[in-house]
Amino acid sequence: MKPIVLLLAALALAGATAIASEEKKPMETKTEFAVLGGGCFWCMEAVYEHVPGVKAVVSGYAGGHTRSPTYPEVCTGTTGHAEVVRIEFDPAVVGYGQLLDVFWNAHDPTTPDRQGADEGTQYRSIILFADEAQKTAAEKSKAAAQARYADPLVTEIVPLTEFYPAEEHHQHYFAKNPTAGYCRLVIRPKVSKLQKEGVISK
Repeated sequence: MKPIVLLLAALALAGATAIASEEKKPMETKTEFAVLGGGCFWCMEAVYEHVPGVKAVVSGYAGGHTRSPTYPEVCTGTTGHAEVVRIEFDPAVVGYGQLLDVFWNAHDPTTPDRQGADEGTQYRSIILFADEAQKTAAEKSKAAAQARYADPLVTEIVPLTEFYPAEEHHQHYFAKNPTAGYCRLVIRPKVSKLQKEGVISK
């Protein structure tokens, strides 16, 4: 009888240890991605780095036909690519729809192929969706945003086929070059304005 009791006790202890071990394991955070273009990717990157729930922002190129394009190539306007940012986010903290709300506030979606002094197809307003859920959310968000503008929104909503990260010196440009002219005159005022309006955090 004793061996059976000891065996049962050992099994119970092993089970409890396994449960305790599982409880100590950190919960895996599921992240999703959004790819958006609203003019210069330096600006969009700086904006989204101030959104709670955003884990990482990468500047890059998408929406065109040239494989592995370089910045000089994209600037010619012949690659079809737009300057975009790929946003990795925690959907438990910030939703895709909320990222789109920031998007409409972070640029002018009524100017075709231009944002401020930046002109060219690479600066067009564009949302690249990863699946049908993102497509539906983007179309719904665009329709809601249109009510705020007298002019029609020119934002493209297209499927994402490939995202190409930009060269390293373009990554975190504002953080690394806060005193550069473009950062002082364009990016900083935009970020400050959105922070003051409560669109992004400080």
